Amino acid sequence: MPQPHVSPNTPHSVCSIVPPFLLARIATLDDPRFERAAYAARRSLTDIAPEHLDHGRGDHSLLPRSLRPDQPSVRGTINRAISDAQGTETLPGALVRAEGAPETDDGSVTEAYDGLGSTFALFWEVFARDSIDDRSAPLEATVHYGKLYDNAFWDGRRMVFGDGDGEIFDGFTRSLSVIGHELAHGVTEFTAGLVYRDQSGALNEHVSDVFGALVEQYTLGQSAADASWLIGEGIFTDEVEGNALRSLKAPGTAYDDDVLGKDPQPDHLDGYIKTLDDNGGVHLNSGIPNRAFWSVADSLGGYAWERAGQIWYDTLTGGSLGPRADFSRFAAATVVSAAARFGSNSPEHEAVLAGWTLVGINATG
Repeated sequence: MPQPHVSPNTPHSVCSIVPPFLLARIATLDDPRFERAAYAARRSLTDIAPEHLDHGRGDHSLLPRSLRPDQPSVRGTINRAISDAQGTETLPGALVRAEGAPETDDGSVTEAYDGLGSTFALFWEVFARDSIDDRSAPLEATVHYGKLYDNAFWDGRRMVFGDGDGEIFDGFTRSLSVIGHELAHGVTEFTAGLVYRDQSGALNEHVSDVFGALVEQYTLGQSAADASWLIGEGIFTDEVEGNALRSLKAPGTAYDDDVLGKDPQPDHLDGYIKTLDDNGGVHLNSGIPNRAFWSVADSLGGYAWERAGQIWYDTLTGGSLGPRADFSRFAAATVVSAAARFGSNSPEHEAVLAGWTLVGINATG
């Protein structure tokens, strides 16, 4: 199927895993137990200065010659580069591990390197997609970004991970679903190009949650029934009453904590949140299509990447969405994709229709 291509000159959105409304709540804490967390949240909420997002390719002199970004690559050959910001907010930082280099004693570097590998494996082995652009783009990440930085983000070129504050958030490389989520933002940029605002932005977040969950499931060999369907499991400290940032299976239940409050995601269109914050609620309203996807995968059973994931990938790359697609348009496109791959009135086609009906979205156009 034809794939829309995003020009390198297209402006990029900074897509973060921790939503601003959660950081804003932490930033206002007046509790001695979380003094460092409140400070970290205020810092993390500050807009990233343009000079920090220089989009430089970094020092690739340590990369094997055949795998440097300016050299042709054999399809399906991964090319990773992990850099260390060393507590600064300047990107990309110092290159500390190139593709094929031995493991270092830095756990964050190892987790980022392995997580990029797991994400590449899902897209190549399941969907025959060669990196985020399907053109062998190098996969780059920076760890140890900032001081007590409470987030991880995709900046349009690379993945960037903070180390957390140690009171509420631990290091963000600890969650494979976070790594898969952020890298999937790159795939969306090079395919549907969903604008990061309102419903198209919520779909952008939704797509990243879907593939973040699938990366984790594929790596662990989990069926839809065995999977947790959580995004960000493991990034909270033991002080937090919660499992993760979001749940695809049950939006609104990922955490319920005296400090953080209750997970505010709606799981049905009736609960859609209209807001100017969070780019029009992109991290909030993504819960609605998230539950639809979980429903499709759950009803079909087996491995979610084989059928439900394939339908969503076909939809993302099929060229029919447009950058400002809303929920109904996306839903209708998944129905078309299901019929095209598996046949009209197939179990897959019926499961997709039922999934969107469950969350109150008209998927019939």
